Amino acid sequence: MSELASDTAMVLAAGLGKRMRPLTASQPKPLVRVAGKPLIDHALDRVAEAGIAKAVVNVHYLADALEAHVTARAAPMVAVSDEREQLLETGGGMVRALPLLPDPFFCINSDNIWLDGPKDVFHDLSDAWDAARMDALLALVPHRGAHNFRGKGDFKLDATGHVTRRRSGRIAPFIYTGIQLVSHRLLRDAPEGPFSTNVLWDRAIEEGRLYGIAFTGQWFEVGTPAAIPATEAALREG
Repeated sequence: MSELASDTAMVLAAGLGKRMRPLTASQPKPLVRVAGKPLIDHALDRVAEAGIAKAVVNVHYLADALEAHVTARAAPMVAVSDEREQLLETGGGMVRALPLLPDPFFCINSDNIWLDGPKDVFHDLSDAWDAARMDALLALVPHRGAHNFRGKGDFKLDATGHVTRRRSGRIAPFIYTGIQLVSHRLLRDAPEGPFSTNVLWDRAIEEGRLYGIAFTGQWFEVGTPAAIPATEAALREG
């Protein structure tokens, strides 16, 4: 198999998990169990299976429980980015963790589960990566491969791989999976404190440096308690 573009994946796991209440009243959302194991282990198992050696996990809500869980893993080796004092959102979380992250690095949301296509998503991203042209490369899934998703889509993807946002009042053919490959260049001159990655993506779109690939597997959004039984049923069917 081809070489990976990075040996490190950041897993975004610091959120409050409000949409997953009441299950998150006493545990952080990444520790909510789906199909017999915590959400974050679904992501970290995929990381390990792809051959990625290291993971960086950010923590905030009920951080002690989450930190104890992820640092007990044998693979990947996990380092913790501490956001106990202030929740920094997706963009701010990446900036805080930057000293722990090589250039480029994979970044994953902890509340999505996926089944890979012919190749794992990390190798798919690596094969398409071009550091000279890209600030970030997003894994995007078409509606037919997105489960528990009821939105209008996020992005359009042109023949060159450039990504643009869905226009108001329209449907976009692709949904962001929560998986991307990120250059340190995306994070340059970033705002201080909490902010969304969308701020950086918008700049990259304007500069023609936000790219995407079509994810060929199956993707499950697991944002609410209601999504869990449906996801478990689909996973049983394979």
